[in-house]
Amino acid sequence: MGSVTHLRYVGMAVPDYDTAVNFYRGVWGLSVAETDSGLAFLAAEASPEPYVYRIRQAEDGQRRLDVVGFSASDRTSVDELAAELGSAGIRLVSEPDSLTTPGGGYGFRFFDPDGRVVEVAAEVAERPCRQLEEREAIPLGLSHVVFNTTQRQVLESFDRDRLGFRLSDWLGDGFMSFWRCDAAHHSVAMMQMPFTSVNHVAFEVASIDDMLRASGRVLGDGRAKPQWGPGRHSAGDNTFYYFFDPVGNVSEYTSDVQRVPEDWQPRQHTTPDVWQVVPIPDFRGQPDAPPEQLPQSDPGLFVAPPV
Repeated sequence: MGSVTHLRYVGMAVPDYDTAVNFYRGVWGLSVAETDSGLAFLAAEASPEPYVYRIRQAEDGQRRLDVVGFSASDRTSVDELAAELGSAGIRLVSEPDSLTTPGGGYGFRFFDPDGRVVEVAAEVAERPCRQLEEREAIPLGLSHVVFNTTQRQVLESFDRDRLGFRLSDWLGDGFMSFWRCDAAHHSVAMMQMPFTSVNHVAFEVASIDDMLRASGRVLGDGRAKPQWGPGRHSAGDNTFYYFFDPVGNVSEYTSDVQRVPEDWQPRQHTTPDVWQVVPIPDFRGQPDAPPEQLPQSDPGLFVAPPV
């Protein structure tokens, strides 16, 4: 479909490393593939990706997005994309080279128009994975990531023209759009907002029953605060339940994400949901809202992480 073939992982820096790792390993349902001095690589048991979520201890105590990782088809595609971006004036964080992270591979990093660090890699070794047991209710893998952006059309054009994404659907007058790089309805989505940050990271489970079962496990643990759900979105037809994790990031359980054919025609959706139990809360402008629920731009924009 283009230079990018699928979403591999999301890496976050957090102020409380132990709390975040223990939550995603013990409650959310990921497993620790490898750790190294304040850096944890977490895998999904049913995914061949060596890791789908990365957690790093933030030296400055601030939450930030470190990196979003995508896959390319081969080493030649990596080199060609790096050369193409460099010639277009896109700032490269690193040149194509061998990777030392779990699974190895060959890749490079760059800043997208919003200042996020994006990695594109090929030849990453797969890890052994397994079929989940019925009602195990842990993530099959990483589903998608949604970005808040002040320049949605610029970011959309970049992902379409530079990375090969295709538009699947949009909401309303276009304030939110959904983009795919494989058969899944969306791997990324962009939401027009007055600040630039990660809106949420979504992990796919096997069914709506597993989505509710996993969400019940999180609610029973009590460390994560429910944000929105359960419900089913219109664009993508996927179920959802969103949580503020114990360090303030938003993660979603989702299921039944629509798979679309090559000739799919983008559609406009006038409402975000087919059904929902609790309307989405709006904490903007409320001074008594918890800090993690207030809008703010990511402090890591145009700043490369140390690893």
